[in-house]
Parts: sequence; structure tokens; C-alpha cells
Amino acid sequence: MIEHRVRVHPSSDRLPRQEQLAWKLALTATADAPQDPQSAVMAVNRVIDNAAVAVASLGRRPVAVARAQATAHGAPGGRGASVFGSGARVSPEWAAWANGTAVRELDFHDTYLAADYSHPGDNIPPLLAVAQHTGRTGAALLRAIIAAYEVHVALVKGICLHEHRIDHVAHLSAATACGLGAMLDLPTETVYQAVQQAVHTTTATRQSRKGEISSWKAYAPAFAGKVAIEAVDRAMRGEGSPSPVYEGEDGFLARMLNGPDSDYAVLLPAPGEPRRAILDTYTKEHSAEYQAQAVIDLARRLREKAGPLEKVRSVVLHTSHHTHQVIGSGANDPQKYDPSASRETLDHSIPYILAVALEDGTWHHERSYAPERAARPSTVTLWRKITTVEDPLWTRRYHDPDPLRRAFGGRIVITFEDGSVTEDELAVADAHPAGARPFDRAAYEGKFRTLAENAVTPDAQDRFLLTAGRLADLSTDELTGLFPAVDTEALARHDAGLPKGLF
Repeated sequence: MIEHRVRVHPSSDRLPRQEQLAWKLALTATADAPQDPQSAVMAVNRVIDNAAVAVASLGRRPVAVARAQATAHGAPGGRGASVFGSGARVSPEWAAWANGTAVRELDFHDTYLAADYSHPGDNIPPLLAVAQHTGRTGAALLRAIIAAYEVHVALVKGICLHEHRIDHVAHLSAATACGLGAMLDLPTETVYQAVQQAVHTTTATRQSRKGEISSWKAYAPAFAGKVAIEAVDRAMRGEGSPSPVYEGEDGFLARMLNGPDSDYAVLLPAPGEPRRAILDTYTKEHSAEYQAQAVIDLARRLREKAGPLEKVRSVVLHTSHHTHQVIGSGANDPQKYDPSASRETLDHSIPYILAVALEDGTWHHERSYAPERAARPSTVTLWRKITTVEDPLWTRRYHDPDPLRRAFGGRIVITFEDGSVTEDELAVADAHPAGARPFDRAAYEGKFRTLAENAVTPDAQDRFLLTAGRLADLSTDELTGLFPAVDTEALARHDAGLPKGLF
């Protein structure tokens, strides 16, 4: 790997494009590099994972709305891309919008945490849409996925957005633009311009993940994918973009991040080095914010040895700065303790998640968030006894440079009314690569079958898994149907009841 220093330059420097981060990202995407076999296997896993969570979300309102918006934009010239849950083929940026929302809605697919946060699987819907629209093969899509993950992980390792309350989709849009460049064999210059437009137009605040969290949390990455496709289209037509978007004196670093003194280090592969960043990422076993995964597993373990929960005086989670500030009591969001809060808020409330996991000893992507579940009196009572505190030890472990030693969990201390204490700790979720039961292909397929059980017939499940497993060898026609067959007529009847919009 090569470390690239990224800092602000005055316009008078006339920073050469070859020294700009956007160019180096584009070069990473367009350079010829050997394909790592393990990366290819993991890319297939993530295609399966995306399909699993998308299938499970097709009937949810935000996904149905995105699908209705997309199907109003027919494919030009008979081309286009497939909309999940619909027989329609639409313009690829609108397919990316609908499908990206379906993948993100349940907050249940892959994650990467480092200096910043990310869900790199959000790259896949726009890449698949453009692959279908342009008649690419499975091999081209595979190359694009691996390239997008490489860029995405590099940015998340090197540049923290959260400390300045900038939403993490700014890194996603750059990665998607790079993945599209790799798939379409575009010149580095074209990808460079697309990256700059994508970053410039997808920079937003983290209010989408604060206070009353709305359905925009699911739409935000879909929007980034849609914008990345439009940025690539515009760049392919010869148009330029704000430059240098990262290093300029009024650019991304100077005005959105650390100001004129910004200085970041971004690690990118050396020429000829295989792209392996996808192997550093991990998926979720539970439908909740990633930093709650280990806490759910730990709560299940603690439940077996804790006393009666009605006798609890307090529950304290000692954890990292990020967990405390983003999904813990350190966020200072009263909504995180509100039984009437949205699902989007509850899946970012570690006090709620911990209360339910302690009571139920399990987690379900729908039942655990049902309004009647959140309002259960015993849950509300326990919930309001739960707080988080930042522990410098867990913050250091969160940022450990070794991915296999990095910790996203914490230590739970339960104090009972009689003064007795039960406590335990867990560094990573069971499904993490360093966890008790790391996810393998069988686990990804099991997750898919569980989530697809009520929406996809067993035969259709088998067909999809066989097709996805052959991703590298799929023809253009086979790639067109790379989603499990569902009852589109039933979904159409469901969608007919939605309020109408402009289209």
C-alpha cells in the first residue's frame, strides 16, 4: 500500500491533478490489477446479502415509495435496469434509487468502521443497475464491486466525516463513481471528473441520523448511488467538475472537515497490488446499527446468568466514544428513549436495543421494532434504566490498527436493587471475522433463506443462489435477472394504495 497525504492547497498552487486525491482514487479504479480469489468470493457473499435484506424490505413503505418513483421513469430505447420487486425496466439511475433503498431500509447488510462509518454494500445496487443497462457481464460487475470496496474502505480509514457531522454517503458516492469507471473501462480522466462531481453534490449533514430519524436514512445512500451514475454520465460527455474537490481552498477538506490545516493520510494499493479491502468489511447478523451487534450477542449471554430484570437498578454499557455518542445516551437524543419513536430511531438506540435483547434473548428485524413491542411497560421501565459511558480503553480498541483486534462492543454492568452486580464484555459480534461464529457462505445463504422465506419460493431461492454463486461467469442475459423472483403482482397491488406524487 502507498500512503497519500491529502491537505488543503490555495488556488495559486495550481495543484496538478496527478497529485489530487480524486485522481488517485480514479487511478486505483482504472489501473490493471490481478483479481484476488478471496475478494471475488466475498463479493458474491455481499451480492447474496444485499438480495436477502432487499427481499425482506420490499413491502415496507419507503421501499414501495422509491419503487413507485422509479417505475415512472421508463428505460430509454428499451435498455435500462430492473427494479427489485417489479417487472419494470427503468433508467439505471432510478433503478439504483429504488434498489438502493430496498437494500438499506432494514439497516441489515454489511458495514465497515474505522475513522468513519460506512455500508460498502450500498455500492452494489448502482453498479448492478448500470451493468444491466449497458449489457455488461458478471465478470465486469465483479471487478466493479471489488474496485468500489477498495476505494470506499480507503476513504473510511483515512478521512473522518462524523467528527464534523458530515454524513458518510460522501465517501460512498466517490466509491460508486470509481466502481462504475472500473466496470465501464473508462479513462482515468473521466472517472476523476465523476468523483469530483459526486463528492461535491452528496455532501450533507448527519441530521439524517440525529433526533427524529426519518426514512431518509434509507434513501440517503440510494441518492448517492443515483448521483454517482449521473456524475459518470456527465463526465463521459466531456464535462468537468469542481477541482480540486478535496484539496481546494474552498473545497471539501477546507470547508466541511478540518479547515485550512487539514492533513489526512489515505492508503491506496500500489501498482499491480490485488484489491483486498472488501475482506476487511463484515456483515450483520442482526438488523440494527453495527455497533449494537456485539451488544445484542452479549445481552443474550448475560440474560442466562442475570437475575430477574424487574429487580434491576441500573444497566451501564462501557463502550467506545463512537458508540456512546452516536447510538448511546451520549447522543443526548431524548428520542432514543421514546417508545413512540420511529424504527429508524430505535435501530440507532442502544438503550432500546439492549433492553429488548435482555428481555427476549433474541433479535428479529420486524418483531423487535413493532410499536407494541417498544411500548411494552416492562421494556420501557428497563429501557430508562440503561445508559452508556465512554471508556477510553474501548475507544482505543475501536481504533486499533489491526482489523482483527479492533473492538466494536463493550462491557455491560447490571446492578440490582440488592446491590449485587452481573457483568460481562464482548469485543466483537459473533458474526465478525474475529468473532465466535464468523459468517461464511453457508451463513450468508442461511440469512438469505430466512429473510426470503415468506417472499420467495424454495425453488426460486435455489435458482438465485446458484446464479449468484456463478457471478464471475454470468452472461449479459443472466445478469439482467440477478434478483430472486418474487410475486410482483402482489407488490403492485400493495403499491397501488400509496399516495400519489408528481410522476
